[in-house]
Amino acid sequence: MGNLKKNLYLVAPMEGYTPEIGRLVSMMNYARRTTLDEVESLSVEHLDYLHDPQSNSIGALLLHIAAVETFYQTATFGSSAAAASEKGQWEAALNLGTRARRQIKGHSVDHYMRILEGVRSKTFEEFAKRDDRWLDEEAPFWDGQPANNYFKWFHVFEDEINHRGQIRWLRKRAVVISATTR
Repeated sequence: MGNLKKNLYLVAPMEGYTPEIGRLVSMMNYARRTTLDEVESLSVEHLDYLHDPQSNSIGALLLHIAAVETFYQTATFGSSAAAASEKGQWEAALNLGTRARRQIKGHSVDHYMRILEGVRSKTFEEFAKRDDRWLDEEAPFWDGQPANNYFKWFHVFEDEINHRGQIRWLRKRAVVISATTR
């Protein structure tokens, strides 16, 4: 994911972006770096761990993070034929639950990291094409309430932070369970 640790604790403009988009990028970089720190040493067994019949795996949560970002790419950068054709690919990860528990398993952490990096790369390429005025553009959103692009992208990394909490919780249990069953 490039050098995500450089200037990790600065919310500041970044080269290649307008000032406010750069600040948004810096916040997204921090959220992603801390998510990756939680998973980079996990085995496939840990990534697939289900705490109970209703829980999601860490792998599914990582794909969910990528799916949410992909959804917001389409919603804010404009839909495309490619985005429509990819919808089925992301459906289980976006919705989580039974289908995700059945379909999302057996992958290494590198698999999930490549997907996250690919999605984020596209986001940052698109951000570089936009200016700070774009962040203020409004459209109807949840319950018909207006939301601007700044809020939508804040929600992308806020959702990641929420799921990172779940990942931390699951990781602690998965590691303990695998250590006691050996």
